[in-house]
Amino acid sequence: MTEVRKRRESDGKLLESAESDHIDSEDDRFKSDADLSNTIPSGTDKAPGVLEWLVKDLPDKWRNWAVRAIFSLIMIIFFSLVIYGGPLALMITTLVVQVKCFQEIINIGYAVYMIHGLPWFRSLSWYFLLTSNYFFYGESLIDYFGVLINRTDGLPFLVAYHRFISFSLYCVGFVWFVLSLVKKYYMKQFSLFAWTHLALFIVVTQSYLIIKNIFDGLIWFIVPVSMIICNDIMAYVFGFFFGKTPLIKLSPKKTWEGFIGGGVSTVFFGLGISYVMCQYPYFVCPIEYSEALGRITMECEPSSLFRLQAYNVPTWMKWLNMFGVGSTVHLYPFMLHSLSLSLFSSIIGPFGGFFASGFKRAFKIKDFGDVIPGHGGIMDRFDCQFLMATFVNVYISSFIQTDSPQKLLSQILYLKPEQQLQLFYLLEDSLQNRNMFNAAN
Repeated sequence: MTEVRKRRESDGKLLESAESDHIDSEDDRFKSDADLSNTIPSGTDKAPGVLEWLVKDLPDKWRNWAVRAIFSLIMIIFFSLVIYGGPLALMITTLVVQVKCFQEIINIGYAVYMIHGLPWFRSLSWYFLLTSNYFFYGESLIDYFGVLINRTDGLPFLVAYHRFISFSLYCVGFVWFVLSLVKKYYMKQFSLFAWTHLALFIVVTQSYLIIKNIFDGLIWFIVPVSMIICNDIMAYVFGFFFGKTPLIKLSPKKTWEGFIGGGVSTVFFGLGISYVMCQYPYFVCPIEYSEALGRITMECEPSSLFRLQAYNVPTWMKWLNMFGVGSTVHLYPFMLHSLSLSLFSSIIGPFGGFFASGFKRAFKIKDFGDVIPGHGGIMDRFDCQFLMATFVNVYISSFIQTDSPQKLLSQILYLKPEQQLQLFYLLEDSLQNRNMFNAAN
């Protein structure tokens, strides 16, 4: 009986100790709401010293409106300058935005899980960002510039074994993470490991798709991005002046009036900007390496997608006659596709912002950062853009894109010489059987 009593007392002490450790770990898992709010800076209520004297006498509502409007204009001007800088400037800007968004998400993770002083963990997050970018952007370079890469000494090896190298780099990070595990911090470290990978999924893959869209023609980047900007601005304006009916509980300030007003404005804006940009090869030509010119080029004969075509006006739209519209109209086919883009940016796009709002509310923070006065962090402004980028890429691959001869050639060059020769003979036989050589002559 004495031994049984001792065993029960021992088991009770172990259980009590385990429960105490569990309670301590749960209490220690998250910071208090006030601490987390103070850790993550907010930028929507801030006005730079230069503007403070202009808005200091305004009511809070109009003060925020003024600061937001000024920095919206500054961002639009900056965006226009980047477009003027060409594809390289756009890609660099995309990478900078990606890094900043990743930093903001990771900083929230560190604030939530309070990982302080553990070896290498912050370095591990950035290492995984670098390896992810190496994999994704390497894939893009191989697809679009394979001809050029295969002619550069040393690079064909990297091309041939790109995926193996990428996987090896990831394995190094994986082993590094396992070796960095510290007793009593396992739960926090694994939680932050998952947090890092979620951030990579949200940020890196989406920015990769943005750059793929750029390679297909600047219009596939500029028009969707502009639609999101237009929808965000006009929804804010309509909601500010006319908003009365709440739209969603996650964002109490969002209203149906703003949602509908922003959507209608985006449709008309999308048609207008598409009509203008379709007239310039600079915006519609894909980015390719020209073997004849020996350089990257954006010169091409615009496809039928960007040429005016006549369309018969449907019977149910005959009422447009009173506005001078005849029985036929001349439109660029891309304008019809822009309707799909504008509808997505108006109806589904805002849910990227609602998702971000829910994320911030879950951790009792107002903004992802304070980089942009009146707006918050970079992620606060690009939460809808990432979702839009995915839709555009899926839309192109589903309804628009066919592999260009240039891209097919770059893939053929990865084959062994005997495989290339075999492909040549098979293609020659196929063309002869279809009398394509006679048709060409």
